[in-house]
Amino acid sequence: MKHKTFFWFFLPTALAMLLFIALPIISVVIQSMHTPHDQVLKVVENCGPFGCTQETTVDNEATQVLRDEKPLGKFVGAQIYLDRGHLAVTEVAAAWKTRDSIGDFFETLQNLPFYRAMFFTLVYTFTVTPLLIVLGFAIAVAVNSLHRHLKGLVIFFSLLPMIVTPLIGSLILFWMIDSRGVIGNSLQWVFDDPNLSLKASTTLTWITLIFYGVWNSAPFAFVVFYAGLQTLPQDTLESAMIDGATRWQQIRYVVIPHLMPLVTFVALIQLMDNFRVFEPIVGFNAEAHATSFSWIIFNDLQGETRLLSSAATTSVLTIIGVAILLSPVLVRTWRDFNSKV
Repeated sequence: MKHKTFFWFFLPTALAMLLFIALPIISVVIQSMHTPHDQVLKVVENCGPFGCTQETTVDNEATQVLRDEKPLGKFVGAQIYLDRGHLAVTEVAAAWKTRDSIGDFFETLQNLPFYRAMFFTLVYTFTVTPLLIVLGFAIAVAVNSLHRHLKGLVIFFSLLPMIVTPLIGSLILFWMIDSRGVIGNSLQWVFDDPNLSLKASTTLTWITLIFYGVWNSAPFAFVVFYAGLQTLPQDTLESAMIDGATRWQQIRYVVIPHLMPLVTFVALIQLMDNFRVFEPIVGFNAEAHATSFSWIIFNDLQGETRLLSSAATTSVLTIIGVAILLSPVLVRTWRDFNSKV
């Protein structure tokens, strides 16, 4: 393809990426370095029959003029990144110096909102992603082995979690695990404990969120792997069968190597999605036990006093976290591409 032809072909995509990806990211980075202006105070003297008193009030006109002159707010640089609501550099350094053990240090970090969200986000991401890949692959292999008259029905039921809106799905499961729900009431009966509640335990809440994450995302992996199985070279598979390869050996040495590019693709997509986990936390009303970066951003933007600078800072840190998380997979993909070239 000629350079001129490629330029005009790629120009609409480049403009869309600039308008909807690059410029918003730049805007968020700039906003994260500014805080709202301090209110301008003025001293008003009130005099009456019994003397004069001074009262400090807000000068709304001067405050509004300041906001009009500098609408972004007061420039503070990287100060917000280092405060207690984010990286908490001072608190982390003090906790490290006064630690009695590594366990105490991590327990102190759990009391800081950013690190508490980071712990849950990383546990959720690195647990849900491999589990949904394995489950999606297993479903794809099982469905591909069914009789053609049964495939359509099984595929339909396998895709139901993808059809249901994530927030609605989490709400349904939330009602089911309630003490009056099907799952919650059944567990109380099985363990003979009327006070048993999945919502009261942090560990059980995390397990429930992870279970929902796998259930909701596995259909995507199933669709991708099932499509890849349709391109599996039958000659290679038949040769393995003739050589006496067992079913497991066929999957290990023929099917899995053939689907490895798709495994990398699914891992990339799901790592990004799981790192931005949000709907299950809201649906399960689980912010007392589990928070994520996306939930922190949502919480900062709630109410009348919206913390735009704090939300922007968390957004930038989330983008950096996603980039760090994906870098090993991207480097490996790049090396595989160069080796083939």
